[in-house]
Amino acid sequence: AAKIPFRLNQKQALLTFEDEEVAQRLTKKEKHTVKLDQTVDVKVMPLKLEMGIRFELSVTISGKKIHVSEIPELPIPEDWMRDKLELNFYKTEQGGGGEIEEVTYDKQSRTAVITFLTPGASKNFVGWTEYPFFANGICYRLSVSPHIDAYVKNFQPYCGVSKKTILLTGIQEMGEDEENIQDMIEIHFQKPSNGGGEIENIKYVSKGATCVCFEE
Repeated sequence: AAKIPFRLNQKQALLTFEDEEVAQRLTKKEKHTVKLDQTVDVKVMPLKLEMGIRFELSVTISGKKIHVSEIPELPIPEDWMRDKLELNFYKTEQGGGGEIEEVTYDKQSRTAVITFLTPGASKNFVGWTEYPFFANGICYRLSVSPHIDAYVKNFQPYCGVSKKTILLTGIQEMGEDEENIQDMIEIHFQKPSNGGGEIENIKYVSKGATCVCFEE
């Protein structure tokens, strides 16, 4: 679930109700008289959340590709190295994947992506963390891992109004401490006679500001 931040400023409170109808009812009335250590008028507003971004991340493990790293630095041209990698991973007697469609080699990062012709060929390398690589009469150890394809889909910005949470503003400075004021606000708005109902969460800030996160 996406986490949407909201800045709660001083003399403000957030109340989240179990029933969204309670929040809608209180918002329609807008102005409410609340008895704290004295009677004050507070304003109830719908909670407008900041614009966010919703997307789906799709991750798949390729059945035809493997990722190879820790390729040794050899004094040979890059196309020769590609040929050696192709021959090495083609050999089925070593547990290779058979015919290779493409080898993409990056000399600077010492990595390569091997693409086999047959779907499912990469399964031959499941469980291999090291794979023998023979070059110039020396056996090197290459690091082999699955090739992961990741892409973002259904990318869309959004903004909205919380259905179950209301914002209280205009709470006057009181002699009581923050916790006592929060308790008095909660008592008032949980009473059905005041148009309220069961409260899931409440947060009041007397000084400064705080960040509250909502899950969408």
